[in-house]
Amino acid sequence: MRCCNQPAKVINSINLCKTMRELDKKFYKIGDVSEILGIPESTLRYWETQFTIIRPKRNKKNIRYYTPNDIEIISKVYYLVKEKGLKLDAAQAQIRHNREGVDKRFDAIEQLKDIKQQLQSFQNALDTLFPDIPAAK
Repeated sequence: MRCCNQPAKVINSINLCKTMRELDKKFYKIGDVSEILGIPESTLRYWETQFTIIRPKRNKKNIRYYTPNDIEIISKVYYLVKEKGLKLDAAQAQIRHNREGVDKRFDAIEQLKDIKQQLQSFQNALDTLFPDIPAAK
């Protein structure tokens, strides 16, 4: 499953909030979550052992099933660890002690990424319409 017909790694950097709104199923398997977020399955399994807030449901065969809320939580962990560069224990502490602050910063960053992507789309459209006029960069 590829959201927005974009490669998985691009989804992380563009418009995750929009992608989250497009999740239409109640549960996703680990492979789906890996593809949506561009995170290896092994990383998801490891983060599950390190972060108490990541607790996917499991069936009788022990297969993980993630809800859209689980995916949002994982994307916040990704933001703290991969984008902000925090170590796992520091990210865990941030989530534990300042969950609201992390949520607000994450939402603001995602909105800014969305705006940037929209502006890039507008610039591309203008470049297509007016190829002779150099873009102001």
